[in-house]
Amino acid sequence: MQLRFGTAERADRFYDDQVLDHLNPRMREFAARQEMFFLATADRHGECDSTFRAGPPGFVQVFDARTVAYPEYRGNGVLASLGNIEENPRVGILMIDFFRDRIGLHLNGRARVLSDAEMRAARPGLPVDPVPGRRAVVWVEVSVEEAYIHCAKHIPHLAKVPPQPRGADRERDWGTDDVRRKGGDFFGAAAGAGDRAPRRAPARGRHGAAAVEGVDPDQWRREAERVLARARQRASGAGGEPFSGWFG
Repeated sequence: MQLRFGTAERADRFYDDQVLDHLNPRMREFAARQEMFFLATADRHGECDSTFRAGPPGFVQVFDARTVAYPEYRGNGVLASLGNIEENPRVGILMIDFFRDRIGLHLNGRARVLSDAEMRAARPGLPVDPVPGRRAVVWVEVSVEEAYIHCAKHIPHLAKVPPQPRGADRERDWGTDDVRRKGGDFFGAAAGAGDRAPRRAPARGRHGAAAVEGVDPDQWRREAERVLARARQRASGAGGEPFSGWFG
């Protein structure tokens, strides 16, 4: 593509000037104070997933010039990123500072999943987060192979709002399973269950191919509709069952 669009010389200059195989001191300082990043993974077949990770400043642990790690909090149980990493350890991380520096940092490398106990045995000084919902279920440790800038010219400059009283603009509910606090059915996916695309993952092993191969699609749909009806009933408080989150 560089040859096709005539950008090979520009690309070579970028590689020579900006792409490192480690984190230099300014990159390490930048990564260590970020509150969020975007994560790209793919399974063994190349099926891709992109997602978002966030935490307080310092949730990304920068151990040295070639090693970073981040905690995985309790989520929706899909474990798409972790499942992909188990099949294909290559990851891409994009950190963007929208608020102060208005610049980005790409980290590409190989990842591995470690239990909290394993990580703490290897890193005895690892802090314990005081918020239970932000305590790691597991850690993802990344060995950096490439690190380079994401230029500022198209990054919007955002401003943080001051903390709001609960009930106005709620503080973040770390680790909650309350579907309302997580955003509810914001995009109407549950309400439009009949429009849902079939899952692509089972045939490729993300949820275990042996568990789903040969299942009658009509039987699967009936079961999905039953679960969805129960979830809607719980969400409305019907049937005398108090609502405590669809996953409770």
